Amino acid sequence: MNIFDIYLDKIIKIVIEQNKKGVLKLPEKLDSINVDIPPKQFDSDISTNAPMVLAKINEIKPIELANKFIELIKKEDSNISNIEVARPGFINIKFNENFWNEFLKNIINSDKIYGSNQNTKKYKYLVEFVSANPTGPLHVGHCRGAILGDVISNILKFNNHEVVKEYYVNDYGNQIVSFTKSVYLRIREILYNEKFPNDNPDLYPGDYIIEIANNIIKENKELDFLTFESVCDKLTKLSVDHSLNFVKSNLINLGIEHDNFVSESDIIYNKGVEEVVELLKSRNFVYEGKIDPPKSENNSKWVERNQLLFKSSVFGDDKDRALQKSDKTWTYFAGDAAYHNNKINRKFDTLINILGADHAGYIKRITAVVEALSRNKNKIKCKVSQLVKLIKDGKPFKMSKRKGDYITVEDLINEVGKDATRFIMLNRSSDVELDFDFTKVKEQSKDNPLYYVQYCYARICSVFRHVNININDTINIKNFNFKYSSDEIKILKKISEWPKCIEISSNKLEPHRIPVYLYDLASEFHSYWNLGKEKEELRFISKDKKISDKKIVFLKSISTVIKSGMKIIGVDTPEKM
Repeated sequence: MNIFDIYLDKIIKIVIEQNKKGVLKLPEKLDSINVDIPPKQFDSDISTNAPMVLAKINEIKPIELANKFIELIKKEDSNISNIEVARPGFINIKFNENFWNEFLKNIINSDKIYGSNQNTKKYKYLVEFVSANPTGPLHVGHCRGAILGDVISNILKFNNHEVVKEYYVNDYGNQIVSFTKSVYLRIREILYNEKFPNDNPDLYPGDYIIEIANNIIKENKELDFLTFESVCDKLTKLSVDHSLNFVKSNLINLGIEHDNFVSESDIIYNKGVEEVVELLKSRNFVYEGKIDPPKSENNSKWVERNQLLFKSSVFGDDKDRALQKSDKTWTYFAGDAAYHNNKINRKFDTLINILGADHAGYIKRITAVVEALSRNKNKIKCKVSQLVKLIKDGKPFKMSKRKGDYITVEDLINEVGKDATRFIMLNRSSDVELDFDFTKVKEQSKDNPLYYVQYCYARICSVFRHVNININDTINIKNFNFKYSSDEIKILKKISEWPKCIEISSNKLEPHRIPVYLYDLASEFHSYWNLGKEKEELRFISKDKKISDKKIVFLKSISTVIKSGMKIIGVDTPEKM
């Protein structure tokens, strides 16, 4: 039950009826009319901007139009206890207890889907995230983007959309040659005591390379490693597969499983690049020309050469982008164009890319080529996952770096666990840098948002256990005729905001809104719980060890939202703490 959608429909209906009567002019579209959460200073439950939207076309002041609307809204609804105008022309509505009783009944009867938009048109999404080079373990920088992509996928699934989670395996190019050479030299070190050249900057250091080398030796005894050239192709596949298995294991420990792993080398060997270039040529988006040197280059060393260029600037990019170099080799961008053409050919409605902070500059060229290929300006959405700073006791925190020169996802999970990693990584907008505070994440206080939310759920479970009710059972209560205190109404209002939270999180691809909302709901609950320490009548369990139907329904509705939200963000809700 989304009260905001219900009342938006009611207000739109009133607006259209008034237009049919000839007393109200309408703009071409009514999309700008909304029903939203009112500012905290107003004692109301919902607010609409309808008078603000319609005032100009009707040549009337918004506040005058709002006053006319009040009577029309009240006449249509018996669930309103108060309705008033707020300057410059908003209408604020407060509901009566009958409304909140019906609201709670609806949640209890549809607890598993409360918050999801069951009426929205269903779409097919492809969410690509992580896509780290298969040359080593995932590090903390990958972790935030991985969780972001996973939870965006979960939100879309919660709204009944079809979602495919995909990982693009960059298993082609110079970095794969260097990675395979590193594994080869470690194998030679193990088998023939040849010293690994640690001072070579083109090779990959770290114990994980030794681990891969040992595994390959153990599992492929028929191979000889006399020369790199003789085993290069086979060793490349083995090395990438082993590294990818490490990545998959890290992701599973983080609670993430992709549906597809798409290989860059497969796309290239199957002539995917040639195919996309021909398609772009056929649409007159490719030409031969020269481009300016990259800003990072020393201009005195730059040699202008003719290259095959994509008209990226036509679609809003800063400049046109090279597809093929003067030596006829394909650029990295050409491979990416081929991959996105592959995505488009699989008939998804929307493509979502989760990119690291170091790839933010790549967004314009990717959106440009997707628009050129799909002829759809809104085909792709890109989200950037900004950097993570690890903090302990107010200072930068450095854990052991067993696997190389960076902190891995495995290190992080071992230190604080999957739940804390996911919750804290999501607790702030992905657009800004995140301080991951190891001290706070281990505290049992409101300063640790994960603990605070989980403790809310555990407290509710403890009440249900005390009266022998299973928290997971269906609640069968017929008579919903309860009276509510102002503190209880505050919690009911917060529960009513859950569908709005899901809606905005989905539309804006901003999953951080969910843990923030859950923390706010938990705060309201804990405040109410603490009132029972001072007033016996506010306690959930009475002196005679009983609980009222109202308290059962009240607690069940809170637990429903907490459990639903935590499931979406991939975090457990323990029944005991």
